Amino acid sequence: MRKILLCALFLSFCFGAVGENRVWQKGYTFLKFLEDYHIPLKLYYNLPAEDKELTAEIYAGVEYQTLKDKNGKLLQALIPVGEDIQIQIYEENSTYKLTFTPIKYFQKSQTLALEVLNSPYQDIFKQSKDLSLANEFLNTYKNSINFKREVMKGDKLALLYVRKYRFGEFFGTPTIGASMIETSKKPNFLISYNDGRYYNLAGKEITGFLLRMPLSNVYITSKFSQARKHPVLKQVVRPHFGIDLRAKIGTPIKSAGSGRVVSAGNKGGYGKAIEIAHEGGLKTLYAHLSSIDKKIKVGSYVKQGQNIGKSGNTGISSGPHLHFGLYKNNRPINPLGSIKTTRSELKGKEKEKFLQFAKEQKQLLEDELNKLTAQNTSEQTQSTLTQNPPLEESK
Repeated sequence: MRKILLCALFLSFCFGAVGENRVWQKGYTFLKFLEDYHIPLKLYYNLPAEDKELTAEIYAGVEYQTLKDKNGKLLQALIPVGEDIQIQIYEENSTYKLTFTPIKYFQKSQTLALEVLNSPYQDIFKQSKDLSLANEFLNTYKNSINFKREVMKGDKLALLYVRKYRFGEFFGTPTIGASMIETSKKPNFLISYNDGRYYNLAGKEITGFLLRMPLSNVYITSKFSQARKHPVLKQVVRPHFGIDLRAKIGTPIKSAGSGRVVSAGNKGGYGKAIEIAHEGGLKTLYAHLSSIDKKIKVGSYVKQGQNIGKSGNTGISSGPHLHFGLYKNNRPINPLGSIKTTRSELKGKEKEKFLQFAKEQKQLLEDELNKLTAQNTSEQTQSTLTQNPPLEESK
């Protein structure tokens, strides 16, 4: 069935063509892909600078599709870059061409409500078969609830979320719009609002991971965008996965947060670059560097504010600057949405608007919990608990 879907996607016109679903391996590069399929490297080198950058956004573990003829010659390939755009390589008149096309998927709004039996993580995964959803739920409450000490067997939780599907399977990361979990029978609601930030029912933000700007003096020359007009080909829409910061060559670059270095070295169109993994599935990227600090090695731990290198103009760059990217579970997100120093509280008309929205979301969650009770679907209700011990924290 999967191969049928792939062939339909590619609109196969060659008898005997074979579609394959593959996984991009760690350390694999776009240039190596072209070499492996005997595609002229000029296909890459003739790309505009911004498009060369995008080829460096292919991350390890992503599934991509190829279509080959009976002799093993590549006819087409679709390689996702983020969750909304993909690289399309195809042969036309004996010449290979490359373009960027939207990823086709469908979204479905879903709900989930359950009574905790083992742990929120285990129970969400057991009921939804969605590992990413379980991780997202834990990350949402990471800095407000201690799951090991505060959540007891018999406590309830509910979720309103949106899931993407591609080829009939989960795709990307689910987006949680509203959630509730009890701690000793006390409800804790979180509502996603204002560019994906989470607030309690009173309109106070629940602070997540806090980042610092990697430069002392900040001037943004290019903002984050899921789709922007190409600077050269005005009619073609391209994303920009990060923000560009003006910086003279040699300007000290600091780590935006504490974490562990996952890569440090050349990264295609990004030139010399550093990637740092942080808690909650977050990762930061610092690109076009002139040099990398000698202490920065793969696997080394860095503290927030630590010098990690110096800005430059390496790779494919239109001029000296720092490209700063932020990713959540390998999905590019706007760094500016995570750079804040204090919890914000909605006020005035914006707060009134939020309170009405939160009231509606709260009612939807409570409706799901009422269904859970009415239908008696939880395994917990089939036995009598004599004690509610604290749960073990899931890893």
